[in-house]
Formats: sequence, structure tokens, C-alpha cells
Amino acid sequence: MRPAVAVVDDASLIRESIGLLMPGLDVVAAVATVEELERLGPAVDLVVLDLHLANLERQPDVRQGIAALRVLTGRGYRVCVYSQEERRFVLAACVAAGASGVVSKALPRDRTEELFLEVAAGGTVVPQAVVGILEVLVRRDCITVLSERQRQILYGRARGLSYAQVARELFVSESTLRGYWYDLTRSLSDSLRGLTPGEIEHALGLAPGDLMEFWADGSADPADPADPAVRRDWWRIGRPR
Repeated sequence: MRPAVAVVDDASLIRESIGLLMPGLDVVAAVATVEELERLGPAVDLVVLDLHLANLERQPDVRQGIAALRVLTGRGYRVCVYSQEERRFVLAACVAAGASGVVSKALPRDRTEELFLEVAAGGTVVPQAVVGILEVLVRRDCITVLSERQRQILYGRARGLSYAQVARELFVSESTLRGYWYDLTRSLSDSLRGLTPGEIEHALGLAPGDLMEFWADGSADPADPADPAVRRDWWRIGRPR
């Protein structure tokens, strides 16, 4: 029996062709946003999710990245990320946030279908490059998302603010802030240690508008701008809480 699959991708050609090109899948829903899938609420064995869903012209305010993933896993869906994203830390964060699979859009059609079927059947599919990062994070007991304070510090440092300036914005001592920064960098792979804060921010997908900028809880109400989990500038330094 073919597994029931829902596809969430803002590219109509991709979401409408998967069911035609992969006969082993029964695509029962093909939508452009997670919000639309929530409204439909289909009973499926797998959700194939593109990470990049926000489009400045057509759908600028939809959930994407980790926010989209968390909504789906929070609703009990089994999710396979299907994306052109190649940053290992971003993909590792997806696995840490509950994705059961990560499949590159660069793979051949037949291989992609095999991997989707494997995830739908209860398996886990993670690229070897991401496995290496996950192993580092597990060994260090830090396979978690960054804390709000760590994200604020990274944002400030990536914008060229000094430790003293960021400390003033956050109303903490500079020594305390440096402790947060040490904990942040200690939680990362050695491969990031020589990078600038801006480069680290990019590698983690945390820059404004990037995939990991929002870590919304699946229970948050997107219609409530006061909710810090969904307010578009909730992560900014110095914003009222």
C-alpha cells in the first residue's frame, strides 16, 4: 500500500509534480504553506517540507524553516525536509527540532523517492555530512537551539557591536555577556571557531529573514503580534518583552 503524503512547497511545479514523478507515493495534499496544510488537516504518513517558503511578493509572512517544522511536528506529522539548503548546522538544527529525514533536491528522482518511502515507513534519513555535525553536538550534550539571550548576543556581535555595547543593551555585565558568548561558541563545531560573528550567524541560518530566525512554538497564535514567539522582531536586542 502506498504511503499517503502531503507536500508543502511554494514552487508549484515541484509540489504538483512529485505525485506524478514518484508513483510509489500517494500525494493527497500539495500546498504552498504550512498554514494551508493546517487548515486541510490531512491524515498522512509523511509531510515533505521545503524549508524556504517565504516569498516577498506572494507570501511574505508565512512560516518557514524551523518555525514551519515545529508546527508540523507539533501536530504529530512525520516530516522529511526536502530542500536545496546545504548548511550543515541548519540541517542539523532541523533534525534536532524533529525532522525524521533530510533530502536534497539535487538528488536523482528515483533516489529521492526511495528516501521518502524510507522515512514514511518509519526510518530516518540524514546526510552523512549532517551526521558528523550531529555527532559533535551529541558528544558535547548541546544538540539544542540557541537560547534567546545567545541569539541576542549573536545578533549584536554580527552587527559589529562591541561586548560593552551589547551588554548595555541587555542590562548585563560585560563579564556575564562574555560568559554567554563562551557557552555559545563552545556549543559549536571546531569548524566555526575561526569565523566572524556574522559568518557564524549565516552558518546557523540566524540572520534576519533567514531560515532559523524564528523558533516559533507550534501552539503560538500567528494572529497575536504580542506573542513573543511569533512577533516578527521578538529576537531584536532592546525590544520590550
